[in-house]
Amino acid sequence: MALVTLGINHRTAPVELRERVAFTPERMAEAFAELRAMCGASEAAILSTCNRTELYIAGDDACAPVILRWLAGFHDLDAAELEEVLYLHRDGDAVRHMMRVAAGLDSMVLGEPQIFGQLKDAYALSREHGASGTFLSRLFEHTFSVAKRVRTQTAIGENPVSVAYAAVSMAHHIFADMSRNKALLIGAGKTIELVARHLADAGVKDFLVANRTLERAQALAESRGGKGILLSDIPEHLQDVDIIISSTASPLPILGKGAVERALKKRKHRPYFMVDIAVPRDIEPEVASLADVYLYTVDDLRQVIEENIRSREGAAREAENLVTDGVQDFLSQLRALDAVSTLKQFRQRAEILRDTETEKALRTLRNGGDPETVLRSLARGLTNKFLHEPSIQVRKATTEGRSEVTEWLRELHQLDAQDDDATTPEKL
Repeated sequence: MALVTLGINHRTAPVELRERVAFTPERMAEAFAELRAMCGASEAAILSTCNRTELYIAGDDACAPVILRWLAGFHDLDAAELEEVLYLHRDGDAVRHMMRVAAGLDSMVLGEPQIFGQLKDAYALSREHGASGTFLSRLFEHTFSVAKRVRTQTAIGENPVSVAYAAVSMAHHIFADMSRNKALLIGAGKTIELVARHLADAGVKDFLVANRTLERAQALAESRGGKGILLSDIPEHLQDVDIIISSTASPLPILGKGAVERALKKRKHRPYFMVDIAVPRDIEPEVASLADVYLYTVDDLRQVIEENIRSREGAAREAENLVTDGVQDFLSQLRALDAVSTLKQFRQRAEILRDTETEKALRTLRNGGDPETVLRSLARGLTNKFLHEPSIQVRKATTEGRSEVTEWLRELHQLDAQDDDATTPEKL
């Protein structure tokens, strides 16, 4: 079975395109249903984050063009436009790519731990929708094992500069003393939890957390001494906050230019610092054109993050070596499994030939045949049946110039080249 990975990430595509290719939770069931019905895709998994959208497909090696056209059509994109930013990995390269992603080696933030959880969620979704079979299950489980080894045996995950940390670091360029500023966090997922922690460490004491579910917003806000509100309540609180950081899975913007304009009129030129980590974006891009608004997207965090990458180059090299070992281990396991399957077929065929010849001998004995003659006939029949098809295939391969088949035969049966008998092929 072939493995194919198609995707885009922060290196190949800007946020404007990544948000158009992102899979929202509401459409996951539809996506898996279509993928499972597609020719060539026996198993499938979808990873969709703010920095990447990737499809892992186990099935027909020629399925990539079909999957590309489907991906473009699913998101109402031109296939040629998508192909320009798409990367494609096959088999061993696809295995390596997944392991690098899980270990944080392909992330914007080198070594960031969130991607490991996101990949586990992608696997769980694939299983939930019946799209993950034996092959992908084995690959995901092995990948998680390698990623854990990278985390425990290298320093790549020590004090990582996350997207959340980078966002808060940029706020220092606008506000020297953040203890005086009030923060509005939109969303209540793991990224926002990290943002809240880093803001608190930076001195922020006044928090609002807005979420679609009020209970989750309140739980996160109260852990920081703040208040939870619904997304619909944001406009009435907008004029009172200075820092806005958003990360939700909403398919449509949550904060629009009009609402920000109205709030700005009441703020008397006090600036807003906003970071939109979400893909698709939560804050309308037009908000950036307003005076006194400093709006950044996840792509604008690169400078802070590149410093993190430079500080982790040694750990990254160690991690890459562990990934290489992990890839080889997985491919070796696949080869061993393939050998087991082939040997099983080989044994089944031999047993059928054995049973056929044995039954023939027993019938002869029941009819009064001479036991010695029957045994010799049984041995001769078994030998001829076992060797007939291999002999034909070896002669055919030799005629076609594939001399390696003869060498494999010698290796399999430990034949010495010095013991050739010119008459042996005739006897077979």
